[in-house]
Amino acid sequence: MNDNAQIIKLLQDAYNHELEVVTNFIANSINLDGIRAEEIKKALAADIAEELTHAQQLANRIKQIGGLVPGSGKLDFGRLPQPPEDTCDVIGVIKGVIDTEIAACNLYNQIIKATDGVDYVTQDLCISLLADEEEHLVLFRGYLKEYERDS
Repeated sequence: MNDNAQIIKLLQDAYNHELEVVTNFIANSINLDGIRAEEIKKALAADIAEELTHAQQLANRIKQIGGLVPGSGKLDFGRLPQPPEDTCDVIGVIKGVIDTEIAACNLYNQIIKATDGVDYVTQDLCISLLADEEEHLVLFRGYLKEYERDS
């Protein structure tokens, strides 16, 4: 696989990841119940637009470097932590978000390494996206500390 094909595949994986995140964040921001869930629901609802923007940025880059943006039939959902059946499981949602953000950070780091010296535009995009994901990770780790302390 040449460098460009490998980069396109990694970008398609990241695109898939971001769209699955949007789907799960919508579900969690709607499904969670209880007073303690309100702040988490608001944070997730706010993140949806940002994650969707990430997907759009990745899609644009895929096209710019000669790839095709996958349609729904080529997406592979179900790899990320799923919304819990218990609609009051706020800690479960927070832990799922943390795992999801760690996976995103790992994927963006992989793309950053793969593009080093080869594709600086894609590398720059993924550095920016990594910074956003790290910010979300810090926020939700903070929520977890508070929720576990109060449990």
